[in-house]
Amino acid sequence: MARDPICAMDVVPESAAGSSVYKGENYYFCSLNCKKRFDADPAGALKPLEERPPKTSHKTSGKNISLTLSIEGMTCASCARTIEVALSKAEGVASVRVNFAAEKVAIDFDPQLFDEAKAREVIEVAGYRVASKKVVFNITGMTCASCANTIEKALNAAKGVLGAVVNLATERATIEFNETLTNATTLEAVVEASGYGVVKKDGEVEQEVKEDDLGRFHRAKRRLIFALVPATIIMVMMMVHFMVVQIPYYNVIIAILGFPIVFILGMETHRSSLKALRHRRANMDVLISIGSVPPYLMGFAVFIFPAASFMEMATTIITFHLLGKYLETKAKGRASEAIKKLLELGAKTARVLVDGREREVPIEEVLVGDILVVRPGEKVPTDGVIIEGTSAIDESMATGESMPVKKKAGMEAIGATINQNGLLRIRATKVGSDTFLSQVIKMVEECQGSKVPIQEFADRVTAYMVPAVLITSLTTIAAWIIFPNFFISIITWADPFLPWINTELGAVTLALYAGVAVLVISCPCALGLGTPTALMVGSAIGAENGILIRNGEAIQTIKDVHTIVFDKTGTITKGRPEVTDIVVLSDGYKEDDILCLAASVEVGSEHPLGWAIVKAASERTLELKAQRGFTAIIGKGVSATIDEVGEVMVGTAKLLEEGSGPTGADSSTTIEESTIENITRLEDEAKTAMVVIVEKEVVGIIAVADTLKDDSVEAILALEGMGIKTVMMTGDNLRTGRAIANKVGIGRVLAEVLPEDKVAEIRRLQSEVGIVAMVGDGINDAPALKQANVGIAIGTGTDIAIESSDITLIRGDLSSVVVAIKLSHATFKKIKENYFWAWFYNGVAIPLAALGLLHAMIGVGAMAFSSVNVIWNSLRLRRVKIGIHK
Repeated sequence: MARDPICAMDVVPESAAGSSVYKGENYYFCSLNCKKRFDADPAGALKPLEERPPKTSHKTSGKNISLTLSIEGMTCASCARTIEVALSKAEGVASVRVNFAAEKVAIDFDPQLFDEAKAREVIEVAGYRVASKKVVFNITGMTCASCANTIEKALNAAKGVLGAVVNLATERATIEFNETLTNATTLEAVVEASGYGVVKKDGEVEQEVKEDDLGRFHRAKRRLIFALVPATIIMVMMMVHFMVVQIPYYNVIIAILGFPIVFILGMETHRSSLKALRHRRANMDVLISIGSVPPYLMGFAVFIFPAASFMEMATTIITFHLLGKYLETKAKGRASEAIKKLLELGAKTARVLVDGREREVPIEEVLVGDILVVRPGEKVPTDGVIIEGTSAIDESMATGESMPVKKKAGMEAIGATINQNGLLRIRATKVGSDTFLSQVIKMVEECQGSKVPIQEFADRVTAYMVPAVLITSLTTIAAWIIFPNFFISIITWADPFLPWINTELGAVTLALYAGVAVLVISCPCALGLGTPTALMVGSAIGAENGILIRNGEAIQTIKDVHTIVFDKTGTITKGRPEVTDIVVLSDGYKEDDILCLAASVEVGSEHPLGWAIVKAASERTLELKAQRGFTAIIGKGVSATIDEVGEVMVGTAKLLEEGSGPTGADSSTTIEESTIENITRLEDEAKTAMVVIVEKEVVGIIAVADTLKDDSVEAILALEGMGIKTVMMTGDNLRTGRAIANKVGIGRVLAEVLPEDKVAEIRRLQSEVGIVAMVGDGINDAPALKQANVGIAIGTGTDIAIESSDITLIRGDLSSVVVAIKLSHATFKKIKENYFWAWFYNGVAIPLAALGLLHAMIGVGAMAFSSVNVIWNSLRLRRVKIGIHK
């Protein structure tokens, strides 16, 4: 009886689902899932077995609380035991109850010593995942960055919330939460309690999104037009009254024309201000309201005694504010077009074959397994496998490639791609949120909802900016009243070249003008929009070019990358190796005999080199022999027993080392000089030499070579030209690795790296050079991609490991790596530019306003322009040339 090293279940070797050899020892598994997890990281998988202490009871304060979590990844009852043991060892845990059937764990613990975050960490270290749910809210009522900060803080403080990010630019809140502790309805109430609204949760349809954006734009446009008419009349009358001739009943007319602007068209702003004050916070609308309502009301003083009227200033402030909101809504609509365009790509209906007849149904009704009929010129409704027909499919929406791809039965088809010239029947394999297009939309939204580290400082400043501006405004008024001569001397100096300065006004009036100018000229929105708008545009450009940026942090990190590590197979090479040579080393064997034996063993392998051998045997129409006892010898090869032949081993030259075989040290193989010479010759030709051993005798060598991708040399040259060092990581020996590296232009090779050693190699490089990026297929290289500072998964079509990477490249070429880095550089540059202009504007404008050199009317116009400028600057990202030849 053996024990599964993953879940600790007792397993009978003869009936095991699979087995692997690691460091000369055999390990048997209860399921293929456990075997795959072991093969991915044998050293890590064996750690839990090193010590399995009995369930312990830690000392607690006696005031325990309970927590229930949903678990993903449990495949058998012993998995539940593994989680239970791991949690029981944690300090502060009183008891643990794992329900395998319900896939839940209940933990009683001392909150002073243990919490949900630690529970998640322990479970993930044990090799499992805590299930969480994600919901996206469309938020109404946000007007500036302070609003976004308020909602974000409230959500993150709510029970069960694992993380919440509020994006001012998209007006969305992305919330990840533990559904055993809270739900979407409760979170919606948290947003509403903060003074804002939720109009729709996750699952919105395309038409509703478009109508909502369009409606918001038209409302902003209507308010602006209705305000511009009376505001223009007021401005003309003001110039005539003060510069040409006095107009009878001027103040009465101004009061009547200004009232609807300030109190009706500005009502949404004032309502937002009241909400903010009711929740003991301040946002930009508070500044606008204070800068417009009191001045308008103070203007009535002219009807009682001689005084300056502030009504013109109040109406102009609201009008410019509405102009800014209109331009901002328009620009934000352009910046958020990416999601709308992606939503429009999907098919609306599908032709489903039912009982031999075609029936057109809404795309929402398509189920996995349905047979879909796709005619020339139509969109493929959903992801599937072609079961009948040949055609060329335009996959440009997925890969960015303009050339159609030839398709035939057995090949995959991606939903929303366009069938060009043949009738196809496709079996649906993924529907709804599981499709490739849905995953792309999800990743773009996640990127747009994420934050860049540089944004954290800006968020902290924004949270304090509005209160600071209020204090600055009051201080300005007080300073003008206390030191009038100082300030009047400044405006007297500027009077000849600044036409809006009036030195004849009283000190109190000038103080109020300066104080109001400080209020309305400050702009926290420009700071709040700096990162989100750049990420929106950058992620959209990426999606259009087959580059999916998972989070904003990668954009900031990748600019400092010193070295990029490339996995060889499938990344630098095409990943489709072919048999090039067969060397016979034993009498009594022919080439076909060697190939047949090797293919008979490799038919159970999942390695690309094994597939190449099986494919070569198939092309020669060789009849494979039955095998049993298939075993993978990690990092070296495979073995199996073939009747009437005996034990056959196929693998790299490492199999020739003593102790490499399945039976340990007794399986050493005699090595002839000719064997070494042939292996050396083939490896010098950049081929992988696979030895074939029958009953401890090397009977032949099969050479397998993988061709370089067409753009590998060009891409590596471009990266080196950008000052980025390149490294190739391979399981091949150093000779073969160097031969391939020399062809592609890579200067450093990490050879003979076993799967379990990839993470250690990345760590070593990080300690040696600093920030390291890893490019791999995203499936076999998942742990190394996670360890790297930036993980870049490269694949084709639906074959993408989204969860393992920070950046996912849909196309399989290395040019996409160069484009991704250039795009990241350009996006982060725009973020820095946005912050520079936001800081520069506020840093210059507020002091000038406090000194009385900027009129409030000009100030509010400049404030509106600063927000719009940030958005327009982000939109200019589309002009940046990111191609490999640009």
